[in-house]
Amino acid sequence: MKIGNTEFGNQPLFLAPMEDVTDIGFRKLCKRFGADMMYTEFVSAEAVVRNIKSTLAKMAIDDDERPVGIQIYGRDVASMVEAARIVETVRPDVIDLNFGCPVKKVAGKGAGAGLLRNIPLMLEITRAVVDAVRVPVTAKTRLGWDGNNIVIAELAERLQDCGIQALTIHGRTRSQMYTGDADWTPIGEVKRNQRMRIPIIGNGDITTPEEAKRAFESYGVDAVMVGRATFGHPWIFKEMRDCLDQGADGVSGIAQSLTLDDKIDILEEQLRINVERIDEYRGILHTRRHLAASPIFKHIPNFRQTRISMLRAETVDELTAILENCRDLLRQRSF
Repeated sequence: MKIGNTEFGNQPLFLAPMEDVTDIGFRKLCKRFGADMMYTEFVSAEAVVRNIKSTLAKMAIDDDERPVGIQIYGRDVASMVEAARIVETVRPDVIDLNFGCPVKKVAGKGAGAGLLRNIPLMLEITRAVVDAVRVPVTAKTRLGWDGNNIVIAELAERLQDCGIQALTIHGRTRSQMYTGDADWTPIGEVKRNQRMRIPIIGNGDITTPEEAKRAFESYGVDAVMVGRATFGHPWIFKEMRDCLDQGADGVSGIAQSLTLDDKIDILEEQLRINVERIDEYRGILHTRRHLAASPIFKHIPNFRQTRISMLRAETVDELTAILENCRDLLRQRSF
């Protein structure tokens, strides 16, 4: 698989762009454990154009995490083109167009998945951005606005005709938000369409190594993008890589050898990275949702109260103490 000049190995795994999640500290950990493509948090084209400091900070890229894409969203041609030109100066490997975000503050204003209700404007934006920059342009979208408007088969071809170099498809409609099960059948149909020449990346409900393997084998996608399953679980990419390379019954390698202590150490490292990169208050804000969502804590009895404490923690010492208490509780359960 190839996007622009970037070559990917067999069955690559991508980290999805997620607001308040895919900061540089988290991306570096995902890279360490085998993610093949990183994306920054998605950013508003209008905020980029207005030079909003917090938005520009989200676009910072470290060379050792490449390849990295920056995803932008907006609802008009001019701001998307200007934002893409500004983003290009940061030297991302890809500029991705967000036509899939379903949340009200984005889609409700006609951006993100809201453009599924205005396909001509979506295509106009795509053509204009492709023509405005030299970096490869890709797009991410959904199956359609709702179950009565599944448009992805035709839309994929039209986006390809606009010049994008890869397309990510989330297997839900905008009306589904993140509820119900992702439907990969239309994704597979797009991939099997002989008129499609660009890579097709599948997204939606990939939460285990076995699901990633099934996505490649059953639907033939060129890459799999993983989103919410990475929260507090950056080593999931190694687990998936091992499963893809060796088979579901032969998982081994770094991920398998990670102990409980190793995993808690990784989460504490993520906390330190974010605090050192920003400051204590905001570094904790960037990290604590990962900690509270980490699957390694699911076996702690009555974890709900501990989770609340994590989400309320305001200092590194307080949050570290909670993690160390979790470590002790998990060790006790292992005996």
